[in-house]
Amino acid sequence: MIKIVTDSAADLPKEMIEKYDITVVPLTVTIDGKEYAEGVDLSPEEFYKKMATSAELPKTSQPTPGVFKEAFSKAGPDEEVLCLTLSSNLSGTYQSAVLAQDLVKEKVTVFDTLGGTLAQGMQVLKAAEMAAEGNSVDEITSSLATFRENMKIVVLLETIENVVKGGRLSKFQGTLARFLDIKVILEAIDGKVEMAEKVRGKKKFHRRAIEMIRERREDFSDTIFGISHTGSNLEDVESLKQQLIEHFNPKAIIVNFMGSTIGTYAGKGGIVISF
Repeated sequence: MIKIVTDSAADLPKEMIEKYDITVVPLTVTIDGKEYAEGVDLSPEEFYKKMATSAELPKTSQPTPGVFKEAFSKAGPDEEVLCLTLSSNLSGTYQSAVLAQDLVKEKVTVFDTLGGTLAQGMQVLKAAEMAAEGNSVDEITSSLATFRENMKIVVLLETIENVVKGGRLSKFQGTLARFLDIKVILEAIDGKVEMAEKVRGKKKFHRRAIEMIRERREDFSDTIFGISHTGSNLEDVESLKQQLIEHFNPKAIIVNFMGSTIGTYAGKGGIVISF
């Protein structure tokens, strides 16, 4: 038997977590000096309300090795643990899990998804499905390594307000971007997020995102798309979902809220498409 563990940055829908009995270890988010366990003390909806009224960016921190140790120790006597974490290039979560691995007697394998939000979540889902089918940890991680290598992540930033708050751009640049209606598309490469393009206007913004997806793969018939969002842009999310169906006819599309870990940087209206 294999017990699947992940962290709260995976952003999987609740019903999927419950279906496969996945253990989710929460990251911590601090807003206006108050600390919350992501998904435990603070829902995504509550998080975005608080972030909108905060003068400073929320701060997120990885679970401690002790928290992971506790999660690993709950595995049954006949269970192996497979833990899939947020990208090691975005957080210290992977390292915390590795440190916890040495603190428990249970057999634990830690896998770095090199992704976040549903790019991580879809790997967790794949691992859970394979475990349910009776595959070994080695078979699962081998398959995940290939899946991870082929994973693409496109990030659509409706506003760069949080990028300005985080000090990545000046207030002047932020004001200029708002005035010119500039939208930003980022892409995750090897677990790191990099600037891809700047686009003026929402229609061009979404059209270019679809074009970028088409450029990155030829056949989408076996592809599952993940769309994570911040809740303030459900019409845009539904529009993009329909465009993905129309253009690519994928195997499935998973849509869910983006948690505070990635949502802090995506900001209001941010959307992450993983495939």
